[in-house]
Amino acid sequence: MSAEDTLVRPAPRGKDAAQAMPGGRAAYLVGALCMVIIAIMIAPLLVSVAASFKTTAEAAAIPPTWFPHVLSLDSYERLWSYQDGLPTYLFNSAGTAVLTILICLGLTIPAGYALARFPIPGKELLFVFLLLALIIPYQALLTPLFFMFAELRLTNTLAGLAIIHTAIQIPFSIYIMRNSFEAVPRELEEAAVIDGCSSWQVLLRIYLPAIRPAIVTVALFAFITSWNEFLAALVIMNKGSIFTLPLVLAAARQETSIGGTDWGMLQSGITIAIIPCVLFYVLLQKYYVSGFLSGAVK
Repeated sequence: MSAEDTLVRPAPRGKDAAQAMPGGRAAYLVGALCMVIIAIMIAPLLVSVAASFKTTAEAAAIPPTWFPHVLSLDSYERLWSYQDGLPTYLFNSAGTAVLTILICLGLTIPAGYALARFPIPGKELLFVFLLLALIIPYQALLTPLFFMFAELRLTNTLAGLAIIHTAIQIPFSIYIMRNSFEAVPRELEEAAVIDGCSSWQVLLRIYLPAIRPAIVTVALFAFITSWNEFLAALVIMNKGSIFTLPLVLAAARQETSIGGTDWGMLQSGITIAIIPCVLFYVLLQKYYVSGFLSGAVK
């Protein structure tokens, strides 16, 4: 070994030092930017949750306080017994969301399977035609839908509301399903057919386990759409006992004796409405990310 080999090289400086660091300075800048974005997005949620624990007077105080001086559950107690009771409205929202998920999956799984695997004449044009519904705002269709549902006696029913929520969600769900079915290797289908499986058996035994992330993605989007939707429920619902949670929160805004907004009860309702969405996303995040990448970005 020569003397030159034993010399200690000087430490890199400047740009070379940044590149020599694990990930470089760029990684720290990106991390700091992500933290700032996270803080900006979480701050309103934290303020809303904090406001739900304020007393009625403090929640309506001007100027407002950021955090409660005294923790109080009065807002939650008022919301629990408001009109027909919070459990009734939670049940209505959950029931509508479950119906929406079931109808949406029942329609889009066979549709995506057929568009991806069957030699249907003009299926590309049919697929594009189905996707055109994405550019039409559903609010523009609520008036004719209301008259049609009135003739079919579907107004003031959770089933009717679930049908509208399904119609909102179907174009995007078909897009996810079709691309997910196409991502499954055809060799699996051919092997199953050689073993004697019919088309339905191939769908149930081969494809459904393979597209599980896409199913979770569609179910998650359908749940969030149905759980948070307000306008369609406002149009076709006029009976208080079958109101969903967003309708009740809108009504709770005018619950004080002088016609003002009961901010405490409103924020407590918003906090309760947020919890199921967050739980569903956290529990199904792995399937959601993988299904979205394999279906929508393929």
